[in-house]
Amino acid sequence: NVFLRVTSKHLPERGRRKRQYNHIRPARDQKGENIEQRPEHINRREEPGHWEMDTVKGKQKTKKCVLTMSERKTRNEITLPIMGAKMENVVAQLDALERRLGDRFPLVFKSITVDNGSEFADCKGMERSCLLPGEKRTHVYYCHPRSPGERGSNEKQNQLIRWFFPKGTDFRKVTQKEVRRVQDWINNYPRLILDWHTSAELFNVFLASL
Repeated sequence: NVFLRVTSKHLPERGRRKRQYNHIRPARDQKGENIEQRPEHINRREEPGHWEMDTVKGKQKTKKCVLTMSERKTRNEITLPIMGAKMENVVAQLDALERRLGDRFPLVFKSITVDNGSEFADCKGMERSCLLPGEKRTHVYYCHPRSPGERGSNEKQNQLIRWFFPKGTDFRKVTQKEVRRVQDWINNYPRLILDWHTSAELFNVFLASL
């Protein structure tokens, strides 16, 4: 029987329980608003357009990694290869998305929740519009230190990405097409949490409503 040979090592969760975060300390030198200031309608996932963002890093001593963005309500995923987990690269990718979406960007990216990694230190750069000087394009919230559960959707999506690109992957040898293929797989499989719709279906409905 094939199942007799299956161990916890073959399971994506490996039997781990969700860690409790009872003792929360404020972020050191935080550049923007804390997640505690995030409005309740965002916390309750009442509307699409609110994202969680992180980086999936590659092999040690290599720079290339993947910027991941997960929409909280539809679970739609965006994966963007970047040449180093640096704040200027993150801002550059958001600038590119804004140029592509134009005046729809603030409607699609109403807020972004990040951790306290150095690549997300430029809060003003992430929030300010590159098309409309002096205008804000989104609102950034920072999680508490060592609290990945506050970006739960993004953490789960990152685990899916790790099925394809395990820790130690040299992203210099991974093409943008390969990264996009994983993104499309994540966005196009039916999910129980979405009543067996796909993220792509629900996200496209959201985009069509704008």
